[in-house]
Amino acid sequence: MPDIFTAKQVPHSVEAEQAVLGAMLIDSRCVADVIGALKADDFYIDTNRSIYETIYSMFNYSMTIDPVTVIEQMKVNGSYTEGANDYILKLMEMTPTAANVAQYVAIVQDKALLRRIADAGNEINALAMAGTGQADEILDVSEQKIYAIRHGRLTGGLTPISQVMVDVYNKLTEAAKSGNRIPGHSTGLYDLDNAIMGLNDSDLILIAARPGMGKTSIALNIALNVARSTEKAVAIFSLEMSREQLCTSLLSAESFVERKKLQTGVLSDEDWKKVGAAAVSVGGMRIMIDDNPMLSVADINAACRRVKDLGLVVVDYLQLMQSAGGNAPKYNENRTQIVSDISRMLKIMAKELNVPVICASQLSRANESRSDKRPMLSDLRESGAIEQDADIVLALYRDDYYNKETERPNIAECIILKNRRGETGTVELRWLPEYTSFASIDRRHDE
Repeated sequence: MPDIFTAKQVPHSVEAEQAVLGAMLIDSRCVADVIGALKADDFYIDTNRSIYETIYSMFNYSMTIDPVTVIEQMKVNGSYTEGANDYILKLMEMTPTAANVAQYVAIVQDKALLRRIADAGNEINALAMAGTGQADEILDVSEQKIYAIRHGRLTGGLTPISQVMVDVYNKLTEAAKSGNRIPGHSTGLYDLDNAIMGLNDSDLILIAARPGMGKTSIALNIALNVARSTEKAVAIFSLEMSREQLCTSLLSAESFVERKKLQTGVLSDEDWKKVGAAAVSVGGMRIMIDDNPMLSVADINAACRRVKDLGLVVVDYLQLMQSAGGNAPKYNENRTQIVSDISRMLKIMAKELNVPVICASQLSRANESRSDKRPMLSDLRESGAIEQDADIVLALYRDDYYNKETERPNIAECIILKNRRGETGTVELRWLPEYTSFASIDRRHDE
């Protein structure tokens, strides 16, 4: 075995790596804390990485961890080399105390981060100097690499299922402790929450409807509830409505003052009190709006990467977006293919950002010719691969939109056309047209 105690390579700390391993061998009670903070790739020295991977595997199988069992397990998994016994004993001898393991871990993390920054810088430099590809494309790739580093996720690569299992088990434990009935963010519409299990990280949720059905309204309702209940940032990208129109809608939904009054300014004293309280409430939320009508997915992705503690992204609406490359569609381009590319990029964005992404989508007129005008998946306008990329597809239908004599006015059907987290079906909601808002069926606006 080479003498790695005096090895000088950049950037890493031999002493910190050895101290982390020594602490784990001295006191197995700190193993869980270390495994929750470090990955095997955080260790620069191959021997240290092999020992850590062995301990990691043993921890997953609830095996006893001490110098003897670790050496034996290294023999079993084939990572044992000549001199490993002496090296492990030396690790324990040179570690002053296991009590300082958190400080040792912090040093290893810092050095690993510096290495990843250096690697990303080299890759970005190579891309720029190669002279191939557009500058915007290289910039987008560069931002992705830096974003992945900042959020502790490497782009690509195989992950051992043992590591994934730890993550899943930790989430399960957190969910059990919290007592939440759904794993994701609440939409504020509890019947819908029960059906789709809330809004979960990396999910692409499509809200599809014909014009006037309220797809923008329900998306804003959900955004308002997520911002209020989680205190996380919510990014809204509106390609159709101005930021002032969106803000008016949010204010009406929060204050329960008719939107028409907010547009005309004809408000009673009581209305002013409600609007004032709602303005303070909504103004204190971390809601950000971009109403640039020329946005592409790359633009949205780049903007969202710069938002700290992002909880939700809302895009309104898909068919108005620029093509995947950020260019205006050419006359002879296949619009179905363009929309399919956009939907695919939205799903990739949801995974990269690791937050739920809600995207409104226009339905075609196909349902207008049917006797039953309730939407179907095939009604997605220029659908292409939209229904394949989306994790959840919700379609809105109001009978009073087509039938003014309906026996159930202001009742909306939220039809779950696709649901990777559960069953499909229909959830009934109350439509509050004066506030352009939705509510659970038994809720009243005076609550």
